[in-house]
Amino acid sequence: MSMRIESKIGNQTLILETGKIAKQAGGSVIVQYGETVVMMAATGADEERQGIDFFPLTVDYREKAYAAGKIPGGFFKREGRPTEREILTCRLIDRPIRPLFPDGYKKEVQVIGMALASDGEHDPDVLGGIAASAALGISDIPFDGPVSLVRVGRVEGEWVLFPTYAQLETSEVDLVVATSKYGVNMIESGAKEVSEELMLEALKVGLEAGEKINAIQEEFISKFGKPKRKYVTPELDSGLVAKVKELAGSQIDGLNDGDQAERSAKRSAIKDRVKEALVPDGDPEVVAQVSEILYQLEKKSVRDLILNQQKRTDGRTYGQLREVSCEVGVLPRTHGSALFTRGQTQSLAVTTLGTSTDEQLIESLVGDGYRHFMLHYNFPPFCVGEVRPIRGTSRRETGHGALAERALRGMLPEKEAFPYTIRLVSEIMESNGSSSMATVCSATLALMDAGVPISSPVSGVALGLVKEGDKFAVLSDIAGIEDHFGDMDFKVAGTAQGITALQMDLKLPGLSMNVLEAALQASNPARQEMLGHLVACLDHPRESISEYAPRITTIKINPDRIRDLIGPGGRVIRRLTETYQVNINVENDGTVMVASSNSVKAEEALAEIRELTEEVEVGRIYKGVVKRIMPFGAFCEVLPGKEGLVHVSQLSQSYVKNVEDVVKVGDEVTVKVIEIDEQNRVNLSIKEAQKAAEEQTAK
Repeated sequence: MSMRIESKIGNQTLILETGKIAKQAGGSVIVQYGETVVMMAATGADEERQGIDFFPLTVDYREKAYAAGKIPGGFFKREGRPTEREILTCRLIDRPIRPLFPDGYKKEVQVIGMALASDGEHDPDVLGGIAASAALGISDIPFDGPVSLVRVGRVEGEWVLFPTYAQLETSEVDLVVATSKYGVNMIESGAKEVSEELMLEALKVGLEAGEKINAIQEEFISKFGKPKRKYVTPELDSGLVAKVKELAGSQIDGLNDGDQAERSAKRSAIKDRVKEALVPDGDPEVVAQVSEILYQLEKKSVRDLILNQQKRTDGRTYGQLREVSCEVGVLPRTHGSALFTRGQTQSLAVTTLGTSTDEQLIESLVGDGYRHFMLHYNFPPFCVGEVRPIRGTSRRETGHGALAERALRGMLPEKEAFPYTIRLVSEIMESNGSSSMATVCSATLALMDAGVPISSPVSGVALGLVKEGDKFAVLSDIAGIEDHFGDMDFKVAGTAQGITALQMDLKLPGLSMNVLEAALQASNPARQEMLGHLVACLDHPRESISEYAPRITTIKINPDRIRDLIGPGGRVIRRLTETYQVNINVENDGTVMVASSNSVKAEEALAEIRELTEEVEVGRIYKGVVKRIMPFGAFCEVLPGKEGLVHVSQLSQSYVKNVEDVVKVGDEVTVKVIEIDEQNRVNLSIKEAQKAAEEQTAK
């Protein structure tokens, strides 16, 4: 039997429904907003996974082409591997629900969902988050929800809940905020250089709406939910804890000295000594407990140092940045490159400029389009001193690249002004915290080094949090250990004028607005200081692009003349491409882009394109060729494919009885355009051309 609840949120009705489909899942919920429909199903395993030290949660989300009445492109005509957008949506759903499971829970949980219908107006991603929360809520899986995702926009000075795609085009803010009963527990945002105060206002709007949707979910769960499984977080053996403390307690504090590699070596040595003393037989269960106890002791040591002693492991104050160094032009032959190092985090960014043929075709529920700016982030294992196989791009790499891309996108020039496809690649060469924000910094420098006329440089900084009860400390430019043992990863990117991107992930179930406000306020001076380092290295884009990048020249032709440029079966444009060794792209509006690294060849190609597509102008004098003779005059070709009539009365200054007495087919004559009539017929005059020549000679 179908069970549902609905309520008005924003401009539409939000509908939650269960009991209709996917009834064998632990919990399944359909969420509808407008005519966009998303289904999510949550299922939990009965047995606990052994030998793992993490919570095995998997979130998968797909957008079905049929949801928008489309058939997938490509050869197979079916959905395949997840797209970048689907991966980002998986992360968007995963991040707010993960902190709401019990500590130590090791039974596998799988949340799977899909967009079943799309109205082309409302984004299904946040609806997937609501549906996932509700599905977990009505299942028997231990879950301390609900949590609600809300998208907030600001259009013409007004806050809009669940804005449409069209509204987001002009919105100052695109904010997704997740709200649990404990407060805000996830943020993802792009913005057009907005202030911290405006971003806080957006968060409050989203928080208020999230609380309302949580109330709807709570009613839904109370009516239709199953009893929850009993789960108690296992406690460590108190006797073993005492023995480990006795053996290693005094040494744990010593881990707070030294860099990442030294800390790792000390940690391994302590662990080996304790295991040798307490677990000589290598019992895997006891070894796992010893490892967990050592982890908890180190965590407590780091958090106590920060919160109670007001020190950081590397000796910095709360708001102090690590040492920063920047270089540009570090690689030959590339179009733009930069190396950004902050502490033990290092990003090498490389910019490549291409033509419109290099754009990426994107198929989506709201229509196909082309992407002319791409930022790809790579995190090889050596950057953290690890050995592991590389099996394609991870979800984390996709997410970090998307965040940095969002931070920079608004600073790029319009395509009409800079008609290049831009690809940025960030190679993380070292990582000890905040590599995504290092990517923002290195990418800004690489863009400017490539001569991309960005409107403002963008810097980024990650902030951390250590919180115990009402006491908390906000840390600027967090190192890896502070991220690992801390409670928050809060990334802020922007220009001198304001924020362009924001992302927050929590290990806590939620944060109050006063903590978020403190974090946002702390981000500004750190971000501005970081910006100072970038500007000191390179304060404006290069005056010209690299000599190795293609030069693109754009001209506009009459769309009616495109066929003349293309030619029958594309013969003309192929000949031009081969003859002048250029790349020619023609848009439907008559925009023609000619790309070549050889400026001479490009100019020659442009000259012929202009000649092929030139429009006849009244008053201009042309060299024409007689193509046909008629009793009433001669037809002359004045431009390729464009003929006009020289009436018999316009052939000569004197009376002409027979046209062929004056001109013959194949003759080259000078003519003046005297009229283009309403039917677009061109009238020419040899007589007027002669008069004009005589007047010019007389001068």
